[in-house]
Amino acid sequence: MQKKWFLCKSNKQEVRYMKKTRIAYCIPALYYPSGMERVLTLKVNYLVQHGYEIHIILTDGGDKPPYFPLAPSIELHQLNIDFEEPYRYAFPRRVWLYQKRMRILKTKLNECLCAVKPDITVSLLRRDINVINQMTDGSVKMGEIHFDRIHYRNFNISWLPSWLNTYIERHWMRSLIRELRQLSKFVVLTHEDAAFWPELQNVCVIPNPVSFFPDIVSDCTHKQVIAVGRYVAQKGFDRLIDAWRIVAEKHPDWILKIYGDGHLRDQLQQQVEELRLTNCCFLEHSVSDVVSKFCESSLSVLSSRFEGFGLVIVEAMSCGLPVVAFTCHCGPRDIIADGKDGLLIPEGNVAGLADGIKHLIEDEELRRGMGQEARRKAAEYKMDVVGAQWIELFESLLSHPMQDRDN
Repeated sequence: MQKKWFLCKSNKQEVRYMKKTRIAYCIPALYYPSGMERVLTLKVNYLVQHGYEIHIILTDGGDKPPYFPLAPSIELHQLNIDFEEPYRYAFPRRVWLYQKRMRILKTKLNECLCAVKPDITVSLLRRDINVINQMTDGSVKMGEIHFDRIHYRNFNISWLPSWLNTYIERHWMRSLIRELRQLSKFVVLTHEDAAFWPELQNVCVIPNPVSFFPDIVSDCTHKQVIAVGRYVAQKGFDRLIDAWRIVAEKHPDWILKIYGDGHLRDQLQQQVEELRLTNCCFLEHSVSDVVSKFCESSLSVLSSRFEGFGLVIVEAMSCGLPVVAFTCHCGPRDIIADGKDGLLIPEGNVAGLADGIKHLIEDEELRRGMGQEARRKAAEYKMDVVGAQWIELFESLLSHPMQDRDN
């Protein structure tokens, strides 16, 4: 860790003490149980344990408590901007209210940072990225993104002409690139996504950490396949159910369980019923103890259309499960070694997904061997390993802030 030493005099003797490195994170809120909030919580709790002073600056959520528990020493700063309120209004008024709140954010964020005096300020690339480089507190500025570029800052208002949507989206992305260029570092989650930021010379890759690494793992002998995620289009469970119809024809004694919640649940249940899979495909609700559900399964499937990282892959691997996954953008190709700790299936190939699942069902020795390799791979994403990468980056930034930005 970067150490800052100060001198004070006591009884005519010089005594020096160490000032903790102070990090400020900017994020809209912490009350919602999504991946970005969970990963940030894991990270800051780790940093506190390693001697860092952590401040988290919020714009929304009011007095709602964080969903995930934070270390007691972490300080929250609520700016109470309320960016959600403009969405109650029609588009023109919404734009005006948004711009007004951005001006308020610029003032309040600068006041907060000048009071906190962090060594490093980290933007999680929400609204604060538009003003972070204008702050006058003197801290090193950096950003981290929990999405992939292809699906970030998309703009599509249904009643606007397509050419105007495209123009606004491109303008929006150009403005983002201008801000990102000024940061000392910009952290993405995968090497695959890093290649999609060719305009930037300050990109580095640090993956998300896995939130658990249990002592008890699956022996990969249960006739059960598992998938975990929200019931939304992104997760592609409609494609998984179609693939399972093919699997079930040959292996009717195996079952598929999908754990999650979301607005497409009823639609997916209807698909299960229409394909007559009600005796072997089950849509379960989210559970707090997902580890036990992984451990009672023998392989996991990721059918997503896109991911920012695909942390659920590493979570399944940590429980000793091989993963069959589409090569969606981004994550699976960074995490899975095809044929060693899982199987990569060309994006959108439903028949190929079914073949991959059947292949592991039919070869127990291969399945168990891949599960063991998957467990070893997951160890690379433990918090101690990923946290050390963040500490190394912070030390580098505080030692050579301008040099890191220019290289």
